[in-house]
Amino acid sequence: MSIHRVKLAQAREQAWRNGGGSTRELLAWPQVQAWQVRVSVAHIGQDGPFSAFPGIDRWFAVLAGAGVVLTLADGERRLSAASRPLAFDGAAAPGCTLVGGATDDLNLMVRRGIGQGEMWRAEPGASIDGATRWRAVYAAGATSVDIDFRTETLAAGDLLWSDTADPEPWLVHGAGPAFCMAVR
Repeated sequence: MSIHRVKLAQAREQAWRNGGGSTRELLAWPQVQAWQVRVSVAHIGQDGPFSAFPGIDRWFAVLAGAGVVLTLADGERRLSAASRPLAFDGAAAPGCTLVGGATDDLNLMVRRGIGQGEMWRAEPGASIDGATRWRAVYAAGATSVDIDFRTETLAAGDLLWSDTADPEPWLVHGAGPAFCMAVR
């Protein structure tokens, strides 16, 4: 099985064109220009709209800060670091209002047609089964993942991922918050 690790601290920070924040892209799989799965951490410094991504399913989770209110066509969603990730159509480009200052946020984007994507908060003992096309764990705090009879230790800001189909589940442990992601 091929396991890959990306560290947030080593990802290049890219300022947004609208000046409202920045993004650190952790993964654009399989390649940057024609990605099917993209994982990034954004720093939102001011209120404003998200960029539109037509043809993309998107998940969003607050990692740090007081939170945001996202305005979608069907209403407002208030999210904090304790909230479950929110899934929405990437074309929606919701308005974003900061609740109490800047936030850091985890984003998963999956191009429609490659499979069913998902992102969820990993509770201790959470697993990602092997029936996936792509899977990953993002550690917001110290976390460990059991994979094929070995333990991978992740520091805050590490993304561990694989695009190898393997029937064995990944088991997530640790005190720090973490997020599981998969495309099935």
